[in-house]
Amino acid sequence: MSRISQIKKEMEDIELEIKAYELKRERSQTALIRCLLSGKKANPEDEQYFNLFSDLIDKDRDALRRLGAELEQLQKEKKNKKKK
Repeated sequence: MSRISQIKKEMEDIELEIKAYELKRERSQTALIRCLLSGKKANPEDEQYFNLFSDLIDKDRDALRRLGAELEQLQKEKKNKKKK
């Protein structure tokens, strides 16, 4: 498998992972918002889950940006080789 194909596959996997994390984070986010609106104290466990999934999403988005930059560079190099 070429590096370009490998990067595209990794990016697809990461995007699916992000969607799964966002769904999980949404549950705790809903609980936190309900507490804010009702004026109640938020459950510390909900806060921990929200922070955990937010951190995982940020980490994956950083990985996507790095892979995207690498993919772009490889595609430019491939295009330049065809010109020669």
